[in-house]
Amino acid sequence: MLNISGNTTLVLNINGEDREVVVKPSDTLLYTLRNGLGLTGAKPGCENGDCGACTVLIDDWPVKSCLMLTVETIGKKITTIEGLNNTPIQKAFVENWGFQCGYCTSGFIMVCHSLSIHHPDADEYTIEEWLQSNLCRCTSYQEIHDAVRSILKLN
Repeated sequence: MLNISGNTTLVLNINGEDREVVVKPSDTLLYTLRNGLGLTGAKPGCENGDCGACTVLIDDWPVKSCLMLTVETIGKKITTIEGLNNTPIQKAFVENWGFQCGYCTSGFIMVCHSLSIHHPDADEYTIEEWLQSNLCRCTSYQEIHDAVRSILKLN
């Protein structure tokens, strides 16, 4: 069992690179990414797991970083929006206008990227189910749906 108290230096694998960061046992992953590592792509929204603006990938699965303690990520692969460079889903969001204000966009891109990894041939039901994990207040849902659909094998 891991025993951490006070400020502790951890080594986390973020975007394929080992990074050292000082954390407290109570620090959320969102707080550590933004304030400890300067990775501001994951956004604080509701900070209770409802909106998905803070979504990152842990071992390629979407996780709301506002709900996860940093210490829970030791030994796991963390991917943030900053780690997705020129991926098909990013291009699809641009081509399909899958954003308006952009605040929710990084969270949606992370969910859609993970969906494409785990369900490359997802049917409409699976797409809808995965997209329900995040909220867009500007109502770009159809464009986001079109973006993810454009990169899946169901075309």
